[in-house]
Amino acid sequence: MRSAARSLARSSKQITSRGVHRPTQYATLLRPQTLQSRCFSVTIVPRAGLMPETDEPQPPKEVGSDPIPAQATEISNDEYHDLSEDYLNAVYEKAEALAESREDVEVDYSAGVLTISCPPNGTYVINKQPPNKQIWLSSPISGPKRYDYVLAGEGQNEKEGGGTGEWIYLRDGTNMTELLMKELGLVVDAHDAEMKQSVDPTE
Repeated sequence: MRSAARSLARSSKQITSRGVHRPTQYATLLRPQTLQSRCFSVTIVPRAGLMPETDEPQPPKEVGSDPIPAQATEISNDEYHDLSEDYLNAVYEKAEALAESREDVEVDYSAGVLTISCPPNGTYVINKQPPNKQIWLSSPISGPKRYDYVLAGEGQNEKEGGGTGEWIYLRDGTNMTELLMKELGLVVDAHDAEMKQSVDPTE
């Protein structure tokens, strides 16, 4: 009887000991997994710093395009009248050549206002604006624009000499010569218009 009681006591101790140790073993096995999951959650946090969009934004698509001039070139009233007259005369000559080749094109130039009626586009009106030293153009396709004289080339110090200038719409950088070429097919050489002034026999 005593031996049987001893064997029962030993088996109960083993059961209780195993019952005690098993949760402990499971806990030790589960704790590393819990710690690992916490480690993973910690490593995810720095990933937010891998996208510094505010610090280093993507460059705009139009980086390669020509920059829009900040302001018009300073010219005197006499220079403005000479440059604008020469340019309008050059446009008028090209428009007259277009009218000769097409019966539906009509051109009129009087009192500083050049009107070109060119179907199917419509009627273009180009005129001088001496108070602002601008040339205004109203296009049935692209709308009204106010062009300033901008000296392009090697520097502002050449405006008194042989610098090449263009009539530019400062809000979007539109070049009047390029617009006339695109919408009307008029090939106007602004440099040739300026050269007419330099070879004028009255000078």
